[in-house]
Amino acid sequence: MTTQLTPFGTSPFDILFRNFFDTDGDFTPFTTIKLNHPVDMYEANDGFNIDIACVGLTKKDIDLTIEGDILRVEYKKDSKTAEAEYIQRNIVKRAFNFGWRISRRFDLGQLEAKLSNGLLHLFAPLTEDNKPKTVTIK
Repeated sequence: MTTQLTPFGTSPFDILFRNFFDTDGDFTPFTTIKLNHPVDMYEANDGFNIDIACVGLTKKDIDLTIEGDILRVEYKKDSKTAEAEYIQRNIVKRAFNFGWRISRRFDLGQLEAKLSNGLLHLFAPLTEDNKPKTVTIK
C-alpha cells in the first residue's frame, strides 16, 4: 500500500480515505475473500456436538480420524469429475480438512457420527469421571 504525504490544503481524513481505496495496495476486497465452511459446535449437558454442512456428500466421501485427543474431519474433492458448462452454480462441493483438539472431558472413543439431510452430526459424550454427580450431606 502506498502512503501519500499531506499536500497543502488536504486533511488527514482525505488521505486516509484515498489510502483505504488504493487499488495498488494490500487491501483485499470482500468479493475475493473465501468464506469459511459452515460448522456449528456446541456443548450440551450430555456431551459435545459438532454439525458440519456436507451437502451432496455421502458417507464414503468423508474421512473421520481420531489421534489421541485430536478429531479430524476431511473431504477431498474428486478432481476426476468432468467440469460441466454450468449456467448457474451455487451448490459447490468444497474440499475441507478440519482438525480440533477435543478436551479429555469428552470420550472420543465413543464418538457417534450421523449424516442426514446434508448435515454431518458428531457427538462425543462426557467421560464417566466428568458426568455430574450428586453428593448427600451427612
